[in-house]
Amino acid sequence: MAAESCVPRPLFGGAISTTFPARFQDVSNIREVPDHQEVLFDPSRDESLVFELLDLKGEVDDAGSALWFLRDIANEQDAGDNLVVEHSGTLELAALRLGEAPVVATTAVGQMSISKGRQGREAQNSVRIYLANIRLKNAATDVLIIAYEPLFINPLSESTVAVAAGPAIPAEQAGCLPMSEIFKLAVMNFSVHDWNLFNGGP
Repeated sequence: MAAESCVPRPLFGGAISTTFPARFQDVSNIREVPDHQEVLFDPSRDESLVFELLDLKGEVDDAGSALWFLRDIANEQDAGDNLVVEHSGTLELAALRLGEAPVVATTAVGQMSISKGRQGREAQNSVRIYLANIRLKNAATDVLIIAYEPLFINPLSESTVAVAAGPAIPAEQAGCLPMSEIFKLAVMNFSVHDWNLFNGGP
């Protein structure tokens, strides 16, 4: 495993925190990000982490919720026809409890082709997406943690401004933690410090 320092990071004004590498920088000062999202980005590797708070989708089954949200992203990105689901599972979050019950996150990992911004299909990059859904039912909130890992950068993509076209350089080769490890760290260390963030909390 690469020796990369990971530090606790505050999110949503400190109401939430989790752990991930210091190289991921907040992009809210670069582009407009909705209030219910925190987006962090490493431009040198075209990797990103997204933390999103959504109203609880009660009609979605708990066990399949991460997969549902992954398919929703694929449809939003016009990538529904090329989504390949690699894995789905669950993780128990030791750092997050509601009363006596530990909180469980469902996870899904998939691969799809997506384009940056308003670029079309001819400029799509191949990416692996790691998604966790933490269901905070007492707070009527679905928390999404999404990690984007580029696999292949299209020569026509805007991404080539910062990274080379072609297959992405493996994380270990670049001295970085693999995105799969970063994702797991971010999910397992997810902690809520101020439940008032969720309109009053549980």
